[in-house]
Amino acid sequence: MVCNLNKRVGFIQGRLSPLVSGQIQAFPKDYWCEEFSLAEGQGICLMEWTLDHDALHENPLLTTDGRTEIQRLSDIHQVSIPSLTGDCFMQFPFWKAPKAQRESLEHDFLAVIDACSIVGIEFVVVPLVDNGSLEAAKEENVLVEFMERHAEVFRARKVSILFESDFVPSELKRLIETFPAGVFGINYDTGNSASLGYQFQDEIEAYGDRILNVHLKDRLLGGTTVPLGTGNAKLPETISALERQGYQGNYILQTARVLDNDHVGAIHRYCEMAKDWIGQARWN
Repeated sequence: MVCNLNKRVGFIQGRLSPLVSGQIQAFPKDYWCEEFSLAEGQGICLMEWTLDHDALHENPLLTTDGRTEIQRLSDIHQVSIPSLTGDCFMQFPFWKAPKAQRESLEHDFLAVIDACSIVGIEFVVVPLVDNGSLEAAKEENVLVEFMERHAEVFRARKVSILFESDFVPSELKRLIETFPAGVFGINYDTGNSASLGYQFQDEIEAYGDRILNVHLKDRLLGGTTVPLGTGNAKLPETISALERQGYQGNYILQTARVLDNDHVGAIHRYCEMAKDWIGQARWN
């Protein structure tokens, strides 16, 4: 199925499958192959891979045979994987780890970058939120030093590092300006910003030109993820502002899970909503 300009909308891996151990987001180890055909059936051409720290090196992305199968399924079903969300980095952030454990976690990070390069994943999202939140200057220093030390490796691998952060707009602007554009950017999460009470106008003004990927999500102010259009994220207005800024990247559905287990139907509805909002923004 041929993708057109409106199909800049994808989903985070696992959203088409049953929950894993009740978690809203986790690698769907029993269903990951099936999700390619399910996505194709919905006319969805983009999938964002997800990695957990648990059994990290058993994930298909981290094995030779697994990468071969990923590429085969991607080709057959015409579902590309432009980005990866590294929940593993948030679950065990090297920038918070004691020095004795840090080297192993940094090695894991570089192994993920190498694997992404092999299968053509361009963006790796590093969540600086929740357990990965930067809470001290020392943590930020460790993160910055590592990223600067390996910037040329990332460039050579043609992989960009995208930070998703809970920093206020001015602080995230300061952080991202530490790094060269292109190799480093921002993953903008609409739901997290709504939950934190940030205004999309302030965020886009501060660092809009560094946003390279968007997670579409809705959350309540100070609360949890809810179905698109029912929370405090002003999604049509946010998308319109992003498009006016010149954003040409993808919108990845990181949406609320449903209780009726119709996960495919939910993603279909959310995808149509997102495409409508993008279409309206492009016409306005």
